Amino acid sequence: MARAIICRMHFLNRHSERLRLDRLLARSDSALAVICGRRRIGKTRLLLEWRAVHGGIYFVGDQSTAPMQREQLSRAIEESFPGFASVVYPSWRSLLSRLAREAAARNWRGPLILDEIPYLVSTSPELPSVLQAWLDTEAQQARLIVAIAGSSQRMMQGIVLDQSAPLYQRAREILDLQPLPPVCLHDAFAVGDAAACVPLYAAWGGIPKYWELAADLGMNVFDQLEHLVLDPLGALHNEPNTLLFEEDPPAIHARPLLEAIGAGAHQVSEIAARIGRPATALSEPLARLQELGLVRREVPFGKTPRGTKVSLYRIDDPFCRLWFRVVAGNRAALVSGTRATRLLWLSRHWPSLVAAAWEDLCRSAVARLPPDHPLGRLGPWMPASRWWAGRGEHPPGQPSAEWDLVADSCNADQALLGEVKWRETPLSAKDLRHEINRLRKRVRPLLGPNYAARSVRYVLCVPQIEDDTELDDTELDDTFLLTADAVFSSFGT
Repeated sequence: MARAIICRMHFLNRHSERLRLDRLLARSDSALAVICGRRRIGKTRLLLEWRAVHGGIYFVGDQSTAPMQREQLSRAIEESFPGFASVVYPSWRSLLSRLAREAAARNWRGPLILDEIPYLVSTSPELPSVLQAWLDTEAQQARLIVAIAGSSQRMMQGIVLDQSAPLYQRAREILDLQPLPPVCLHDAFAVGDAAACVPLYAAWGGIPKYWELAADLGMNVFDQLEHLVLDPLGALHNEPNTLLFEEDPPAIHARPLLEAIGAGAHQVSEIAARIGRPATALSEPLARLQELGLVRREVPFGKTPRGTKVSLYRIDDPFCRLWFRVVAGNRAALVSGTRATRLLWLSRHWPSLVAAAWEDLCRSAVARLPPDHPLGRLGPWMPASRWWAGRGEHPPGQPSAEWDLVADSCNADQALLGEVKWRETPLSAKDLRHEINRLRKRVRPLLGPNYAARSVRYVLCVPQIEDDTELDDTELDDTFLLTADAVFSSFGT
């Protein structure tokens, strides 16, 4: 792998989020923006980049007392309003009221950025109600632009999104930051080959802070993981614990479920047996993990979560998937082992982790394929998902049927069936012919009577093929190829 560049030297993506924030400043009246998302997702970086262009006041909350927090905020405000910190503010309302007066007198509109606001609220539970009254009156009169942000998703929900929340329906923009699209890995790691980005995605997912830490090292992905994750001194060795602890309230009680899922228990009954708790007690912690974006519930294609009991739980975040597969149950071995033994342990699990990441990428790409891709030309396609046979649904002669990828066309006249194959080396024409023939001979899934009249298309997802490999039209016919180049390009459309 080529030596990586340092991510923090440039700001990746977030173009639509920046545009929405910029539009707030173009308004003639006051407005509130709310930025939320999991830890390390890039909320602070987005806000600092926004402030770098437009100026304003930035303040990040911490776990100090309320008087100390007000003192720290007043010092931040003093950079724009000299003398502001010479007064001791006995309450949040007194501080905010003076800020609104000063801003109106100078025709200063902000933005005022309050980052990690859950820390402020934890010591001042009255703050959301104070903000509500202030935004509705004094901030409105001063035409202030205010942005608040926080990592604790449940706390942000209680401040802004619940119908009973003090700031409910006050926000003009609510930006729930998601992981960066995989196509950004090209820039972050200075890698031109799309297939080479798949292992990077399997290691770090779409979390920009992880990208920055890994790219700074200038190593290959195995060495990055050993240095940052497997080594007990690594910056990310305890990362999932930190993610769970920093939620408010902490979600650390759900950690055993992540350990069980990471170790291969995917059904509720399997998870319950693994951790020694009744299955009926798992609904709340599983829902919490889904709320945090760490776990997803999968149901077979064509089923709905409410309409079936056939479901599997999987770790959704690639980094956490790796951590709970490789690190969680092996902490003692990693502590007592050497660098060589840690890398050996990683290598045992690595192929399945990369294959799982490649499957996720391929399924996500189907609905994004542009019209200039042969398969996209037949679409557009609905989001793809896996299909597997539930009890009593096994096709004849194939008792353990499963398809990696199934999707409907948007106009419901076609069905797409696919297999996803991960291989580090490019496939030859001979390899492709073998896989295509095998794909076409598979027993089709039992999707119901609505599919009897639909045209069936096949897709074979492989990361790369050998140069100058060509198959004629009769060999391809109703089968399409989806490579890493097309998959990663789809995330840029």
